[in-house]
Amino acid sequence: MASHVPLYKYRALLLSQNFFIKDNQAELRLHAHKYDFDMAFFSEVSQFVAAVEGDTGNGLFVIDLDALHNMQSDMQDSRKTLMLGELLERLPPGKEYVYLQSSRQGGRFLLQQKLVDSHCLAYAEKPIANDVLVDKLFNLFVQQKRGDLVRLMHLGAVDGLDDACLQRARIELISHDQAQTLHLRVRELQPDLVLIGDAEFARIDSLARVLRKNIEADPVREIVLLQHKPDAALMQHALASGFDAVLPAGDPDLLCAQLVNRASKIRTAKDLIAKDRATGLLNKIGLQKKVQELIRQAAREERPLAFGVIDIDKFKTINDTWGHYFGDIVIKRLAVCLASHLGERDLLSRFGGEEFVIVFWDCTLEQGWSKLDAMRRAFGSLPFEVRPGDVRKFSFSGGMAAYPACQTENALFLRADGMLYEAKQGGRDRICPPPASAAAAA
Repeated sequence: MASHVPLYKYRALLLSQNFFIKDNQAELRLHAHKYDFDMAFFSEVSQFVAAVEGDTGNGLFVIDLDALHNMQSDMQDSRKTLMLGELLERLPPGKEYVYLQSSRQGGRFLLQQKLVDSHCLAYAEKPIANDVLVDKLFNLFVQQKRGDLVRLMHLGAVDGLDDACLQRARIELISHDQAQTLHLRVRELQPDLVLIGDAEFARIDSLARVLRKNIEADPVREIVLLQHKPDAALMQHALASGFDAVLPAGDPDLLCAQLVNRASKIRTAKDLIAKDRATGLLNKIGLQKKVQELIRQAAREERPLAFGVIDIDKFKTINDTWGHYFGDIVIKRLAVCLASHLGERDLLSRFGGEEFVIVFWDCTLEQGWSKLDAMRRAFGSLPFEVRPGDVRKFSFSGGMAAYPACQTENALFLRADGMLYEAKQGGRDRICPPPASAAAAA
């Protein structure tokens, strides 16, 4: 007998009251299915715990705290009301939970403290509309990805730095020995954090200023002084010279923890500047920086790049017919569909509105066409329930360009955008140039 394959890869497990489930189950599922995930409902703690333990890694776990007042403990004394502490003890370890609470509960700080200390992924206050809740859950699915790699460059020796600790936190460590060429190396590799020893700063106190004054300097980049010996005057001079912080070098574990925290803040700052809030993808600003870095890398390693621009077909009609809210769902599901086809070093951006850009690393124009066409077919097969029982499918068109035929980010975009126009004029739901032209141009 063939094994059962679930229709939806992701699902949210909701522990709530019986009456809440009965009143909201159908509508919550309907909204969830629009976003291409499912919802499972539980009114018994034991069943919820078993489902969480059996999750394969694609679930979100949601607990309605009001359920505590209407649930029993599933223990010998069936008259006993389930308490929060008992519930938290029974939840499987190693998981994170989304808590729904009333505004009255939200005003109790000790309760918030207990929740965030109990593997809390997020909490939200009720009342919350079903469509809003589902949208927030979808955003959590998108955000539950490993953080972007943070590149840390250090000048001089850093004794005892735990490489394994940094690797687990997605921090890449790059060493550099020459103070007078540090600015060139920073310009080439674009690190997110630069660590400079106090001995190197004492010899050349203009290091941070040289890095800061470059017109192409990344505003998110942090420059940190690593201080081996306490020296208040040197610390003040460093901060006045453009350093963002001073960290003590004595305790390797403490230094690693501080660098991990700074890397987390850098990721957050980069996300605010460089990522689209609705989809979690790179925005136009973030894409520009990443593509420039990728082109420099491709030039150094003599690798090709394939650059694609896509646009959802007849998107205005989608908005006009079913509303902008449904149009946003189409955009978000396209983002998830495209992301599932990417390689580790590929780039994906929501360039604006219904337009996306994909950059394939180490990929010829013809190979890029095949990959983008596979994405087109995958998106075209997605069912969208526009109304109960009314399922539609949508499409996108795309244009391709390649490096090194096009040498700059702007040249790549203009070429791919021109090909997108040809795809639209040629009938939509296609990628231009077609394979024969791609092979000739590659």
